[in-house]
Amino acid sequence: MAKKELAMHEKLEVHEVLLFKTACATKSTAMLELVKDSELKKLLKDDIKNSSKAIEELKEILKNAK
Repeated sequence: MAKKELAMHEKLEVHEVLLFKTACATKSTAMLELVKDSELKKLLKDDIKNSSKAIEELKEILKNAK
């Protein structure tokens, strides 16, 4: 992936979203053990999977930013 130039405020916004997605994934993971309903458990697992993917993508954006 080519390095893209991001303004400082853009880097900070990406970092803020990264922190939010990390908190979401952590909370979903913690709640997964407490949930009894299979449909809700599936939703939490999907959220963890999607959040993990988003976290990796956001890390890559920050890593490749000038």
